Amino acid sequence: MRKISLLAVLCSGLLAVPAMAQAPAPDGTPTRIRGTVEKLDGQTLVVKSRDGQSMTIALAPNYSVAALVKRSISDVKQGDFVASTGVKGTDGKLHAIEVRIFPEALRGVGEGQYAWDLKPDSTMTNATVAGIAGGGAGQTLKVSYKGSESEYVVDADCPVFGYTQGDASLLKPGAAVFVIALKKPDGSLTAQRLTAEKDGIKPPM
Repeated sequence: MRKISLLAVLCSGLLAVPAMAQAPAPDGTPTRIRGTVEKLDGQTLVVKSRDGQSMTIALAPNYSVAALVKRSISDVKQGDFVASTGVKGTDGKLHAIEVRIFPEALRGVGEGQYAWDLKPDSTMTNATVAGIAGGGAGQTLKVSYKGSESEYVVDADCPVFGYTQGDASLLKPGAAVFVIALKKPDGSLTAQRLTAEKDGIKPPM
């Protein structure tokens, strides 16, 4: 079984730092892949993407796997560094469709608020919780990042997660995965880390 550093898994690419999302890396263009595992053959992972394409990804020899665990909004505290995908509601406010709590060692990773592609017109926010207001059907997280502030509503049905490390055994056929692969000029894909479904919890990023 691979010895996996959760810090290494998350710090480099898993969270899609804005700069990576906007500019090609020297050895490829970061490409977000969401789908299910078709098969894992040694270092080759075949994923059926959410648009139906079969995508072959060459995994690095020391590739890493992370997974998510369920948390609740009550686990989010002022001062925590969190990530959230959000979309604007009919009330004009940003509503979270998922929230992830980072371990303290990852504070600042991917910090900012930027366009995301989980859903049309979605936004990713990686920021520090400055305050929590409301209750009942939803709470509002006030967050700060790079000298700016924002807020979003976490409705009662919004899933909240923490991170845990996984291994290659999670990459079984049918398992949901989220991968940020590097697409090379010849169209081939490589990846060093990914997030996989564990205990029925699918990566929502």
